Amino acid sequence: MRSEVRWRLCWESELQLAEHNELSDFFRNTYGRMGAFHAKPFEGGRSWAGARPEFRAIGRDADGVAAHVGLLRRFIKVGDVDLLVAELGLYGVRLDLEGLGISFSMRSLYPALQQMGVPFAFGTVRPEMRNHVQRLCGAGLGNIVSGVRIRSTLADMHPDLQPTRLDDDLVFVSPIGRSMDEWPSGTLIERNGPEL
Repeated sequence: MRSEVRWRLCWESELQLAEHNELSDFFRNTYGRMGAFHAKPFEGGRSWAGARPEFRAIGRDADGVAAHVGLLRRFIKVGDVDLLVAELGLYGVRLDLEGLGISFSMRSLYPALQQMGVPFAFGTVRPEMRNHVQRLCGAGLGNIVSGVRIRSTLADMHPDLQPTRLDDDLVFVSPIGRSMDEWPSGTLIERNGPEL
């Protein structure tokens, strides 16, 4: 029988070294299923890949880390509008729990988002995750905004790469302090930093 997932909401500065190591293992296992390249950022106990989160929601059960989502408040530019958002990223669910609806239990994160005073939560999602994200949207947790490209800086500088990249990922938006009608229109989102 599967144990219940308990969520811990914590600031980044509250995590201890052992917790970073445990999360590092979780992310290497979770993202490594897509290839070694995706697991590489989490080597050596590192529990973030691009921008470091400000706040984390960590789901645990009797077997350890079950799920995770990170948050980072930042200003993005949607079209010509500067907009404060809580960027959602570093999302993962342990393989044995996929498809069991654990992501719906992340509703426990919404009071924290409201306390952060952000009008919207925002995240980007690979197109392969469309069905999963659409289930979240169908449950009233957010909306997919289509026809938008996202420009981000690289997390690290490389002499042979441009310092920015342009992606066509899905954009997930969850209204927190404003209605979805107030999300600005625009075909380009400037993240002005690395992806979370």
